[in-house]
Amino acid sequence: MRISEVRELNDTELVKELGDQERAMMNLRFRKATMQLTNTNELGNTRKSIARIKTVIRERAITSSLDATKAEGE
Repeated sequence: MRISEVRELNDTELVKELGDQERAMMNLRFRKATMQLTNTNELGNTRKSIARIKTVIRERAITSSLDATKAEGE
């Protein structure tokens, strides 16, 4: 998932996608342990997708807290 695609999702979709990606990562680890994983690049791609989603969630949290702080200061 590209960062532009992640930024288009709303907050509830982000949380759902994060759960899906974490489940996919767990399944990939199991497949790797049982020697059933043929494309080992999937692990890195999934890990990077999780990081992108968490980054966007954190960006939005920081932005909302800054907006709230500015609103209180005015």
